[in-house]
Amino acid sequence: MTPSLSSSLENGPHRLCVLGGGVLGGQIAWHSAFKGKSVIVYDIDDTALERCRASHDHYAGIYQADVCAKPEAIAATRARLAYTSDLAEAVADAELVIEAVPEDPEIKRQLYRTLSPLLSPETLVATNSSTLLPADFADDSGRPERYCALHFANLVWIMNVAEVMAHPRTSRTTLESVTRFAIDIGMIPIPVEKPRNGYLINSWLVPLLTASLTLLREGVGSAEMIDRTFMKMWSSAAGPCGMMDIIGMKTCFDVSHHWGEVDDNDEMRANADFLHQRFLANGKLGLPSGEGFYRYPDPAYSQSTFMAIPDHSEAGHIAAQVLKGMTG
Repeated sequence: MTPSLSSSLENGPHRLCVLGGGVLGGQIAWHSAFKGKSVIVYDIDDTALERCRASHDHYAGIYQADVCAKPEAIAATRARLAYTSDLAEAVADAELVIEAVPEDPEIKRQLYRTLSPLLSPETLVATNSSTLLPADFADDSGRPERYCALHFANLVWIMNVAEVMAHPRTSRTTLESVTRFAIDIGMIPIPVEKPRNGYLINSWLVPLLTASLTLLREGVGSAEMIDRTFMKMWSSAAGPCGMMDIIGMKTCFDVSHHWGEVDDNDEMRANADFLHQRFLANGKLGLPSGEGFYRYPDPAYSQSTFMAIPDHSEAGHIAAQVLKGMTG
């Protein structure tokens, strides 16, 4: 017998629907299934779903290498995953719906308005956004008391934090259930105590990426040099440009474009144009397409030579790079 929603939610939601099988949505779906949840991925068409399936094939290898997952665990993960472009089918039995569609307010609003009448009265809904507030969409969700934010970081199997944010009408029960879900799948829940665009992670990450894009756009430094500096200073496995590849250029563009318009910020507008012209217009979406600032699956920053002290023979090349800006 299938447990009731109310009894299941007391232990953390088990039946999950992820709306949007892109970079982070695909990771959330795979990781939740790996941790034992029953997961349906919804996306707009079969092409998008095939991309998500392909990413899950990729994660299977990563989890075997990085998480030491055994073949039987990978097989069980696949068995817990389903995919559909039928929204009603996707959410029919969901106890928790996580929205992970593009960071475009109108796309999110339209989705919530379509979603609302399809849900069971007890179903919880969480947005994975962290640049937009749950209060922005609470009314559109049709269930403000059962709606909140649960934001994951990219590479969820490594960066296992989940930011939890409410809006004024979110119930305590909703927050407790969503937090239990996060714990179930091995996340460290991070309470965001006061609503703020960017939450905790992106309040420092977006300025970092914005500054890096500006340095690139203005020709102050190359992607490789910006990343080398950051990786050395902070003992990080990737720098800002590598991070943007992992996040995906479309998401980086959406964030820069949105806040450029909302805040009348010329720097972010210019960075959005830079991303569009250099990457999106050329089909370079970062990790999802296999190329962004770097080529994948073996980006230069992952090589042992990336952080090596150069040989004296490189001095001439380095001097030429410095002088290039003087004559450009």
